[in-house]
Amino acid sequence: MTDAVVEVQAFPVVSVIGVRGIPEVVAGADLAALVHAGIAGGGLAIEPGDIVVVTSKIVSKAHGRYADSTDRRAVVAAETVRVVAERMTSTGATRIVEGRCGVVSAAAGVDASNTGAGEAILVLPERPDEAAEQLRAGLALLAGHDAFGVIVTDTAGRPWRGGQTDFALGAAGVRVIEDYRGLPDADGRQLDVTAIAVADELAAAADLVKGKVERIPVALVRGLGRLVAPDSSVPRDGAARLVRRGPGDFFAMGHIEAARAALGAAPGSAESVAVGIRSVGAEPGSERLARAVRLAALTLTDTPSVLEASGDTEPEARVVLHVPGDDVDLGRLIARLEVALWSEGLTAHAERAGRVLTLRANGSGG
Repeated sequence: MTDAVVEVQAFPVVSVIGVRGIPEVVAGADLAALVHAGIAGGGLAIEPGDIVVVTSKIVSKAHGRYADSTDRRAVVAAETVRVVAERMTSTGATRIVEGRCGVVSAAAGVDASNTGAGEAILVLPERPDEAAEQLRAGLALLAGHDAFGVIVTDTAGRPWRGGQTDFALGAAGVRVIEDYRGLPDADGRQLDVTAIAVADELAAAADLVKGKVERIPVALVRGLGRLVAPDSSVPRDGAARLVRRGPGDFFAMGHIEAARAALGAAPGSAESVAVGIRSVGAEPGSERLARAVRLAALTLTDTPSVLEASGDTEPEARVVLHVPGDDVDLGRLIARLEVALWSEGLTAHAERAGRVLTLRANGSGG
């Protein structure tokens, strides 16, 4: 009798190593030399198949991406291509925007933390994939080979999820998406939509050893050589490939912002500020109703006047309006009010007496 031969497969292992010893990066610094020295200082070398993950902050510092102003709101506005959503907070209007680099995030990724002495403000690299490619080229000269990848990361929140996580802002020499579409799953069924954003997963994993306060801006990921491929097989668009655009962007604007924009108050506009912006916290029904009235009246030729309005402490939100013009103007106002009230999470009962319209509103503000 012969003994059965049992094939033992090794467990897959991925190592994520934080790189210490990188000094404060200043404008014009040779970032590749600093990163390489940090890796070597830990007794390591960049091996074929490795992926070097670098926070965008030190890339911006090395590139001298400091804002001319110390007014953070002005810098955010200058870096904004379009506003996706906005809410009022205790510190003023907070906006989710598309920045110059194409990524949608809070405040266009403008950063005032860990930026050195004083009140310096950093902005993101304008072309993150080019920055990643430049860093990879410099590291390749020092490592003696280019069989590795580079990912430049930033931090952002996510729709429907609390907290923030790191994501791939730029990438070079590494596959950013592992596309399984058209392949069979473990049961033989064809996969139709599965395309894993592996560059984002790498960025998030690397942040577990980098952190936000430990001053470890670089991580070395080892064990995922399958994601590192010759330049000819890696799409040259890098991490830009991960950004949803055009018809594929289901979230081009917040649902509340879309309703307000249809009424003439697009997010980030002067009209939106004049009407008032919803708060992230609870607000009195009377305040929400008043904002809905201002929004509904925004583009009307003859603006209705408020004859009477409930106070913030009254249990019922109520407003009495005098509507100038004819019945067409009144009908237009009522139609716009329905949309404006919805944008505030309100419904209202309307009573008309001649040119006087009384609205009694209720709603949870959800």
